[in-house]
Amino acid sequence: MPGIIVDGVVTEEAQNEVNSSQNKDNSSAPRSPVASKSMHSEALEMHVEGSGAGEPSIEQLYNNVCEMESSSEGGSPSRESFGSDGEESRIDSELRHLVAGEMEAMKVIEEEEGEGSGNAANAVTAAENGTPVKAMSSNSSKKSSKKAAKSQLESESSVGPNGKASTEEGEAEVSKPGSRVGRRRKANPNPHNGTEDAGLNNPDLGPFLLKHARDLIASDNPRRALKYALRATKSFEKCAGGKPSLNLVMSLHVVAAIYCNLGKYDEAVPVLQRSLEIPVIEEGQEHALAKFSGCMQLGDTYGMLGQTALSLQWYAAGLEIQKQTLGEQDPRVGETCRYLAEAHVQALQLDEAQRLCQKALDIHRENGEPASLEETADRRLMGLICDTKGDHEAALEHLVMASMAMVANGQETEVASVDCSIGDIYLSLGRYDEAVFSYQKALTVFKTSKGENHATVASVFVRLADLYNKTGKLRESKSYCENALKIYQKPIPGTSLEEIATGLTDVSAIYETMNEHEQALKLLQKALKMYNNSAGQQSTIAGIEAQMGVLHYILGNYGEAYDSFKSAIAKLRTCGEKKTAFFGVALNQMGLACVQRYSINEAAELFEEARAVLEQEYGPYHPDTLGVYSNLAGTYDAMGRLDEAIEILEHVVGMREEKLGTANPDVDDEKRRLAELLKEAGRGRSRKAKSLENLLETNPYTVTKRGTVAA
Repeated sequence: MPGIIVDGVVTEEAQNEVNSSQNKDNSSAPRSPVASKSMHSEALEMHVEGSGAGEPSIEQLYNNVCEMESSSEGGSPSRESFGSDGEESRIDSELRHLVAGEMEAMKVIEEEEGEGSGNAANAVTAAENGTPVKAMSSNSSKKSSKKAAKSQLESESSVGPNGKASTEEGEAEVSKPGSRVGRRRKANPNPHNGTEDAGLNNPDLGPFLLKHARDLIASDNPRRALKYALRATKSFEKCAGGKPSLNLVMSLHVVAAIYCNLGKYDEAVPVLQRSLEIPVIEEGQEHALAKFSGCMQLGDTYGMLGQTALSLQWYAAGLEIQKQTLGEQDPRVGETCRYLAEAHVQALQLDEAQRLCQKALDIHRENGEPASLEETADRRLMGLICDTKGDHEAALEHLVMASMAMVANGQETEVASVDCSIGDIYLSLGRYDEAVFSYQKALTVFKTSKGENHATVASVFVRLADLYNKTGKLRESKSYCENALKIYQKPIPGTSLEEIATGLTDVSAIYETMNEHEQALKLLQKALKMYNNSAGQQSTIAGIEAQMGVLHYILGNYGEAYDSFKSAIAKLRTCGEKKTAFFGVALNQMGLACVQRYSINEAAELFEEARAVLEQEYGPYHPDTLGVYSNLAGTYDAMGRLDEAIEILEHVVGMREEKLGTANPDVDDEKRRLAELLKEAGRGRSRKAKSLENLLETNPYTVTKRGTVAA
């Protein structure tokens, strides 16, 4: 025989693996929250799992083959061994044909994992040299016996047409005390050459490997799962023969999900793009929903890369496919609308978010019962959108209705979360007593249900600290900040680093308003370390770095401020957020740091870019835009470009006089600067003639509070 099989060992291992695989949950690969609820997920899972229903498992079939080989070696008269001159039996040939592809694929993958380790080779060398080798654990011995069995199966596949084992050049017999004599293959620099594609055309191979990949994902072993998933994809592709295959689409989705799990988002994108080319919508609903799932997963991946525009584009494409397939009023379309609304909220596109959320609310009210869970979720999101837009009364109405529905459904913990949101709105409305009541009510529920050291308890402490800070009760505010930090510094197991980092950022903002800038900076630095430059959090990291730049600037650390702003702006450019107002404000702040470092030319370029962005986002009359104009005029003055500086400053003074009045301190400061420039240039201020009608016309523009860089 070309391999070594010890009776009983392989059988036990195979049976254990069969039992363990039956006990494992058949969890699906990670997909977007919307895609996982769609009909597509159920259909594809039936495709994969249903293919093997009613068939014996591959491990059982392989075990049968090994048992027959072992019995033949022990002198069983049922058939002759492959080392004899007889022919192999028909039943053995059929079993071998069925399982050879699967076991060969597993062997290739396992050998790839073992390359470079040299453990097995070292053990064989030590045994040959007579060096004592430590006994392996039971698990290791089982794995070794299984690999030996698979090696035997591969070696027997080289049997000649007459049933005799062919003798290859370089093969040597190795004798071991107490064991049978076997043959060892000659070392091959490319062991997978010629066997890599073996068995890929077996229709049972793809579902078998994909199931193993999904089991490995569930057991938190994504790297090994990726190898099985890639192998399954090759098998599905070969079996499809160029025809559209939902199994291939499903396999590609699993591969992309594993790449995302490993943080390799760039590698997941082309895989998902390829999966979108396969389904043919005209083939039926399953193909359409497979394409919908791919669009949503691609949108999620672009979102993790921080490319918001592409993410929203693919979400919209998925929604259109779903609407065409299921109809405009299908409840699943409502769920997708709410998911897209959440994405638009994160992109601060509040009008589109409100439209989509209202669409979801209308669909769920039409299809579901009054105060359903879906309608409650829609109202919570609508409350957040209205609150962000400044419509606090409408937000309060939606959240109160959501809270009442949750109380009726017995969702006490969820009610506490809504109470926190209601407290936020009361705080925005200046109804501080009612806000304190809502926060304390939520705090009591969270302490009872989650424990006093849970991160949600710390989040309520932060809200109370912010409230007392705004009402001038600094002692109470600082006390709640310290209570929150105690929880964040010693979190309970299971608390996500992102949740802790968000809490530290919020506490830092409170300390900043108390003028404790060094403490605020330390907290931001801790939060930044927790994100660890994660590829899916680049926009958030950029916000933290920008805020750190502001604090460095306040503390007079202009070099550190410049570095922080530079890193933040580079991330924002990469994330596709270079057209947002936040990006414009960050450019302005970096320009100020350049002025302090006497990098005047670079400062002028940054102010010019900031002006273009803020004119597009805010318009030419917004206070932030006028502030950039003023900074740019000062920079032109330092560069000797007096005419341009005077032109810009005249525009700024005119706008401030018109909006703020001639007696405003800001107007006086700008007028004084303009007068100095005009005196230096030997010119007088040019004033545009205005008709009496224009002077008396009421301007509807209202001055808003000047925004600051926030994380």
